[in-house]
Amino acid sequence: MTLKQKKDMSQTKIKNKTNQHTPVLLQEVLDTLEPKAGESYLDLTAGYGGHASEIIRLTKSSAVLVDRDDNAIAVLENNFAEIEEVSLRHLDFLEACKQLKSEKQQFDIILADLGLSSPHIDNASRGFSILHDGPLDMRMDTLQELTAEQVVNTYNVANLEKILREYGEEPKARRMAQLIKESRPLKTTSELANIAKKVWPGHSRSHPATRLFQAIRIEVNNELGQLEQALPLMVELLSPEGRLGIITFHSLEDRIVKRFFKSMAGDRYDAELSEITRQPRIATPNELVINPRSRSAKLRVVAKIKTKEGQG
Repeated sequence: MTLKQKKDMSQTKIKNKTNQHTPVLLQEVLDTLEPKAGESYLDLTAGYGGHASEIIRLTKSSAVLVDRDDNAIAVLENNFAEIEEVSLRHLDFLEACKQLKSEKQQFDIILADLGLSSPHIDNASRGFSILHDGPLDMRMDTLQELTAEQVVNTYNVANLEKILREYGEEPKARRMAQLIKESRPLKTTSELANIAKKVWPGHSRSHPATRLFQAIRIEVNNELGQLEQALPLMVELLSPEGRLGIITFHSLEDRIVKRFFKSMAGDRYDAELSEITRQPRIATPNELVINPRSRSAKLRVVAKIKTKEGQG
């Protein structure tokens, strides 16, 4: 069997793998990143391999898949075990960027999907779900020490208010922080969600605990801090003319990505990036029917400008 036949067989095996996670904005990702045969690929939040499977099928080349979650890594190991060109790294995306930079690696395509995967949300034991009762965990990396239970039970009211206001954009942050303190000790997600219901009685389109859970989750996983530090490294990891795509799910993330891309692009002599998406790509009506969780997803894509010296 020739090398090409082995690769084709491996790609078929990838394509035939299925899992319960539906990748968001998949067609938009393929349309804007335009993966081509022979291009190298880095997925900084590979999750359960939804985007990676399709991109690797098209590139048929080397790929590095990164995730901080041990459950996701186990699935990736199973799905891509027979693909020699694919390597896995069990790291958060900031540490992965630092490591890959130290190795002087570069990639033609880089993708980071900053959202939670469906298995994270649906698995009550992970503590991300508002609707399903579980322990107050919310760790993307189950090996780290800080949990949601520690945050809600040990942070003082001022710190809780700051987190709720800045990370959750919660209008009643002070009242909610005070009620959290008065309700200690808190052990389960339903206990935490009930606090939001007391602060916001009645019905609304979104669950009253949505902003609360977002704020605590961001604090536990240092999501915004990691993103701010990792973005410049992502650009360094791009090959000349390489493309970088970031999928965000709330305004705080999107604002950071938008401002960073704008600061590096534009009609300037020192611009390092060009914007492929002037406006973010969002889910189509058809995707919203199939995958309602894509409703808040936004994809922004840039390309690295090739200089006269041929260096990015």
